[in-house]
Formats: sequence, C-alpha cells, structure tokens
Amino acid sequence: ACLLEAPLRISVLSEVTATSRHYVDRLFDPDPQNVLQGVIDMKNAVIGNNKQKANLIVLGAVPRLLYLLQQSSSSLELRTECAVVLGSLAMGTENNIKSLVDCHIIPALLQGLLCSELIFIEACLRCLRTVFISPVTPVQLLYTDLTVIPHLMSLLSRSQHTQEYITQIFAHCCKTPEHQTVLFNHAAIQNIAPLLISPSYKVRMQALKCFSVLAYENTQVSMTLVNVLVDGEQLSQVFVRMMQRDKPIEMQLTAAKCLTYMCRAGAIRTDDNCIVLKTLPCLVRMCSKERLLEERVEGAETLAYLMEPDIELQRIASVTDHLVSMLADYFKYPSSVSAINDFKRLDHDLKHAHELRQAAFKLYASLGSNDEDIRKKITETENMMDRIVSGLSESSIKVRLAAVRCLHSLSRSVQQLRTSFHDHAVWKPLMKLLQNAPDEVLVMASSTLCNLLLEFSPSKEPILESGVIELLCSLTQSDSPALRVNGIWALMNMAFQADQKVKVEIVRALGTEQLFRLLSDPDTNVLMKTLGLLRNLLSTRPHIDQIMSSHGKQIMQAVTLILEGEHSIEVKEQTLCILANIADGNTAKELIMTNDDMLQKIKYYMGHSNVKLQLAATFCISNLIWNEEDGSQERQDKLREMGFVDILHKLTQVSDPNLCDRAKTAMQQYLA
Repeated sequence: ACLLEAPLRISVLSEVTATSRHYVDRLFDPDPQNVLQGVIDMKNAVIGNNKQKANLIVLGAVPRLLYLLQQSSSSLELRTECAVVLGSLAMGTENNIKSLVDCHIIPALLQGLLCSELIFIEACLRCLRTVFISPVTPVQLLYTDLTVIPHLMSLLSRSQHTQEYITQIFAHCCKTPEHQTVLFNHAAIQNIAPLLISPSYKVRMQALKCFSVLAYENTQVSMTLVNVLVDGEQLSQVFVRMMQRDKPIEMQLTAAKCLTYMCRAGAIRTDDNCIVLKTLPCLVRMCSKERLLEERVEGAETLAYLMEPDIELQRIASVTDHLVSMLADYFKYPSSVSAINDFKRLDHDLKHAHELRQAAFKLYASLGSNDEDIRKKITETENMMDRIVSGLSESSIKVRLAAVRCLHSLSRSVQQLRTSFHDHAVWKPLMKLLQNAPDEVLVMASSTLCNLLLEFSPSKEPILESGVIELLCSLTQSDSPALRVNGIWALMNMAFQADQKVKVEIVRALGTEQLFRLLSDPDTNVLMKTLGLLRNLLSTRPHIDQIMSSHGKQIMQAVTLILEGEHSIEVKEQTLCILANIADGNTAKELIMTNDDMLQKIKYYMGHSNVKLQLAATFCISNLIWNEEDGSQERQDKLREMGFVDILHKLTQVSDPNLCDRAKTAMQQYLA
C-alpha cells in the first residue's frame, strides 16, 4: 500500500503545478493585452489561496511580475495590476515574504513610487506596507537609500490611502534611536501631526502609532511633541481626547502609550492632570476582565512602565479600581471555557496566557518597588507567593524574568523577608534559577539573593548551607559588571557579622588573587562592594588578626594602591575605614605601626579638605593609641614624634561636631 501512495501524491502535485504553470506562462505572451488579462486572472486565482500563492512563487512568477512592473513600456494598468498581485502574494505566509524580499521587491516598489500616477503609487505603497509589517522583513531596507524617507514624506499629502500606508510603514519600521532620529530630522512630527484629525479612522490610528514609537525613550521627540499644536489644540490634549471611553480600545491604549512615553522622557510631569486623571485610569481600565488578552497585556505593561520611577503614581494606581486584586485574575485565565464561544479565540488565548502572567508580574514589580503597604497588599493577594514561586520555573524565559523582577521588588521589604519569603522558602527556586540562566535573569536573581542574605533575613542560614558561596564567587568573574557587583554584594552581605567559619570559607572560595583583581576593577560599584566585603571580613578582633596574619601583606598593598590612586572620596573613605578596622586588631595593628609610609598617608588624610576622609583617618589613629591595649605607650610615643598630637589638637577646634568629638576622644588617650 505504501508503494502505491507515493506516485499518487506526485501526480496530484503535478496537477496543481500544471494549472499554476499556465498562469506563469501567460506572463510571457508577446501580446500585451494577453499579459494584462493573465495578470488579472492570476490576481483572482490567488486571493485567499495560500497554496496557489506558494506554487506561483516556486514557479518563478515574482521576477517576471517585477520585470513587468518596472518596464516603462508596460501600460499603467498592467504595472498597477502587477503591484496588486505582488501585494496579494505578500499576504500569504512568512516564507512568501522571504521569497519576495530575496527577489528585491523592496527597491523595485520604492522605485515605482517615483511615478506620477496616484493609482500606481497607492498599489506600490499597499504592497510595501504588507511586506514591511511582516516580522521577517529587515526594517533597515527602508533606510538604505537616503532619498526614500523624504520622498515618502512628500507623498503623505497625495491621498488618504498614501497617508494610511506610509504612516503604517513608519510605525512598523521605527525600531531604534537611529530610526527615530532619521524620521525626526525629516520633519515626521510636523508632517504626521495634522493626520491625527483626519476624517479616516485608519489614518488617525496609524498616525497615533507613529507618535508612540517616535516618543519611546526619546527626550528630543517628546520635548518637541509637547509644543506641537494640531488645529490650534495642544497635542497632549488631542491624545487625552483619544483616551475617552467612547473611543475604540486600540485608540485609547495607543494614546495612553504616547502620553506615558512623553512622561517617562521628562516632557510631561508625573503629577500633571493628563497623567494622574487621564492616562493612569485609562491604563488601569485596560487591565479589566472585559478586555481582550492583548489589551490586558499591553495595558499592564504600559502602566508598569509609567509608574516605575514614581512612588506617588504607584500609590494612586494601587487604590484605583482594585488594581491589585484585578491583576490576580491574570493568573486564572481563561477561567470558564463556557464563557468563550469563539474557539479560535480560545485556542489563541491558551497559547498566549503566559503573556498575561508576565505582564502581571511586571506590574506587581513596579507597584511594589517603593511602598511597604503596597508590598504587603501584594503578598496578601490570594496565593501570590505560590504564583511567584511557580513563575520562577515556567518554561517561558520572559515569565521567569518577570517573576524574579517581582520577587526582587518585594524583597526590598524587611517585613516580607521575615515573613512570606521565609514561609514559602523562596530561596530554593531562586537558587535553582541561578544555575545556567541567561544574563538578564541572572542579574535580577542575584540582586534578589543579595537581599535574602541580609543579616535579618531568616533565609540567610539555609542559603549558606546550600553551598551558595562557590556560585557567588563564580559571578564575580563574569564579564558583566552588573553580575560582578551582585556576586560581590551578596558576599559582602553574607560576611556581615558572620562567624569565623563563613569568613574563612569566603576568602578560600574567592581566592586572594580574585579578591585583589576585584580591588582594581574598572567599575567603581564593583570596587566599592569589594571594599565593603573586605571591611565586613575584617571585623571583630580575632577575625581581623587571623585574616591579616595570612593575607596582611597583600591587603596592605591593596590599601596603599587605592589611597595613592585616582579614586572618588567614597572609595577612599571606605578604604580608610578598612584601615581603621585593621588598627583595631591586636596583632594586626603592627602592620600599620611598622609601615611609616602608611602612617604618613593617614597623616595626610587627617589634614584633607574632606571631612569624611579626616574622620576615617582620625579613627585609625584613635584605634592605634587606645589605652587599654598592650603596647599602647610605645605606639603613642612613636605617633607623638611623628606629629600626630599636633594634628589632633588642631582637629579639636574644627567646626564639624563629629570630627571635633573624635579628635577629643583620641587626645584623651594621651591624657589618661
């Protein structure tokens, strides 16, 4: 039976291609009238028939159609019909589009726009629009020839169709700051603004989409938009009108995005009425159950972006329309199958339900990033911590990233670290996530881990026992500065008030070579956190003495290098604090006392113009001359000979109360 089947298939296929070949053959007919009729018949044959489209492409119809389209001897009607058929072929699958692009359809159609006949221009634009809105088309092809954008701008005034297609092309092909700049420099704002009050809904909508992609994270565009007038009305007010409840959802949502982007770019204040009373409530409305899945996703993500940096907007949103509990519905989707009559829609939504979860996590992260009460409200929402925990192990990388962002936001709360984080053993899935995740997930997960390792976090102990030190040490060797910072930051938190065993394990696992490599890291944050780690390792006398007895020489070298180098006040202050800790050791302080060069540096910083550095340096001396300790008399004598008493005396008369007190305390050691 199997053997019989194959020839059958071949004959069916050859029948299909035979009927298709007949269409292609007619394109080569010597009689132009027959060619035109052939193109028209082909147009009718391919409408809605993907198989037929694929066959014609395979049989080489595209190069011939493009040839006819570009021939000056072809009649206007033939050239227009060719553009229509090509547009229809582009409506098929992504493979069709790839084939068309490979045949250089884009330059041919752009060339066609130089024709003066509107009907042909519109056909070319319609086809270009279809090709460019496909995800497989490289948008860069719009910008290769520098004359294209200005020419498209000049065609905007020709008809409603040219306005619709061109703005749609711009909205889809503006993907980078460079694209925004090109469009901005060719007067996109001035040319497109009047279209916002076009009689055609499609034109208004595409113009609106253009403004949302132009304004996104672009201060120059956003600042310009604020001052634009459309028919005597401010552009921001036109956007506000488009967010009214009686407008189509797509329009409300896109207008809200425009105002959100202008606000985030600094062109509109966060307390402006158009944000607080219009944009924010509009976006919250988009999160309700009644909206379609895509609208709920876009609404939540835009709202998260709008209020990310602003605690006031977070507070307002958290009490608008029960938003916190409304988002809980994002996890129960679709809830009752019976309510959805459209099975195609149901199938689509089931495939995209993870996008809802991702959007909800993002919005919760943004809502809870500053305010303790909001965080409490979020964690008390039904099963919230369980949802985050399961989100951390979802197959979709975007959901995992959003879940860990949400967790990070909540981990800023002392109360949550002590309660819900502990009850749900959040650290376990977090540790699992840290094994072989992509960098952006690693950055968020390791930031969260830093918070879980703070001394008041009950998760600190079990995390320590799970062998996290090796993992964190490996992060400090990453090429990404953010990961190096987080690795060292977590170790710093871990070393804070830790017992000797943990400290020794950190030094062993990190290795002195890596520790000193981090002390010369080009990233200041990495350097600061490494100094913080060193300061935490060198606390309590027995620890100070033990670490300095094994690594004292290298640590003193590193301190010298930093104090001599070109570093910020903060870095030098932290380094002097480490020196003060060393000076507090029993045996460790001798490493300073026998190092005259180091003592001269301390002296220099006691006379520095910055009070913080003076204070830290005075701390060192205070620890070195403290009375109740062995050998204090000899140390006091040596430092008196070096002129330290005179400096201390001067410092007792300064205006800064902290420095003055510290100097007086040190002077008393001499008088006791």
